[in-house]
Amino acid sequence: MSRGNTFSSYGSVSKGFHWLTALLIFSAFPLGYFANQLAHEIQSPGFDGSQAVIARATLLFSLHKTIGVAVFLTALLRILWALGQPKPGLLHPDRKAEALAAEMVHWLLYGSLVAVPLTGWIHHAATTGYAPIWWPFGQSLPFVPKSEAVAGLFSGLHWLLVWTLAAALGLHIAGALKHHVIDRDATLRRMLPGRARLPQPPAQAHSLLPLLAALAVWAGVLGGGSVFGILGGKTPAETGTAAPVVAADPAEAAAGSWTVQSGTLGISVTQMGSAVSGSFKEWTAVINFEEPAAPGPAGDVEVSIAIPSLELGSVTQQAMGADYFDSASFPTALFTAEIEKLAEGYQAVGTLTIKDQTVPATLPFELALEGDTAKMTGALTLNRLDFGIGKSLPDESSLGFAVEVSVELEARRAQ
Repeated sequence: MSRGNTFSSYGSVSKGFHWLTALLIFSAFPLGYFANQLAHEIQSPGFDGSQAVIARATLLFSLHKTIGVAVFLTALLRILWALGQPKPGLLHPDRKAEALAAEMVHWLLYGSLVAVPLTGWIHHAATTGYAPIWWPFGQSLPFVPKSEAVAGLFSGLHWLLVWTLAAALGLHIAGALKHHVIDRDATLRRMLPGRARLPQPPAQAHSLLPLLAALAVWAGVLGGGSVFGILGGKTPAETGTAAPVVAADPAEAAAGSWTVQSGTLGISVTQMGSAVSGSFKEWTAVINFEEPAAPGPAGDVEVSIAIPSLELGSVTQQAMGADYFDSASFPTALFTAEIEKLAEGYQAVGTLTIKDQTVPATLPFELALEGDTAKMTGALTLNRLDFGIGKSLPDESSLGFAVEVSVELEARRAQ
């Protein structure tokens, strides 16, 4: 068998690419389906935090993504090989509508075999918190930021293109079976392994019409996805770090009270060896503070945090589950502390209550005072197990114990 194509048949290299691609695609589809089913289960409010389910979902997603990268690379090699090869002619070019449909489907297949895994790869690179790709590269991509907006956009694109690829595959297989069973011609046999006596296709010319038709299909798919909101993803303004902080009512403020003007309350965890960062978008702060002349007591603070306002990348819904924050039963966390001035810097010493667990907590922070304006930055590290978060994950194989909390705010003295 010749390695190269002829006008009447495909060579061994093209056949190898074709069947390798088919094997990879029909492996990636079920893996992705079952992984998504498990993801929906994990993200549901009633999920019990089963380590076995999480490990199974991680395995399936990693397999799906790794095979997807293999599809992308195989498709590129296949296209590069095809560019230097003659294309076997259609056996029935006189059937104009059928010929147009066949060539359009081929364009859809070639384009989708590149676009589907590429959009999935970009979604992976833009997402915080993920099952890793089993390649020595590819966890991040150049020019792809960690961004919920980017991840949301390419998640929608990937979903749309997956179904476009599935439809094109269905039409491609139906066409091959039609040629083999009904027409009883050599169209399918040209792609099967081995040697066979094949007819010479009639002379024919190719036009750009099938390509234009494929482009029209893609435009329709993307346009429909945009209309129905599938190409979602939040805007940068919606995913910014500025949190809408609510302070105490100025009318009720006592001497020494401060009103928070802006701020962020962020957390960072380690999932599957990768940092996942997010922030609470709704929290209130009641601050009483007077700068002492020497180290010692300086006031008090009470911070109330709306747990459902947490945005934590792709694991936000999972974090709300019963084994984690259990936001349905415990929607509020509370930090109360006494403020102390130290020889260098400040600290807030008190307790943090999450779920039904109250734990001692000390927040060291830096404070810059300029008249009636104060800028504060601080951070502390918590252990999730102290609050009964992720009890079903007693080790750090999938979720680290440490939770890094960071606070930045700007406040003005209440008048």
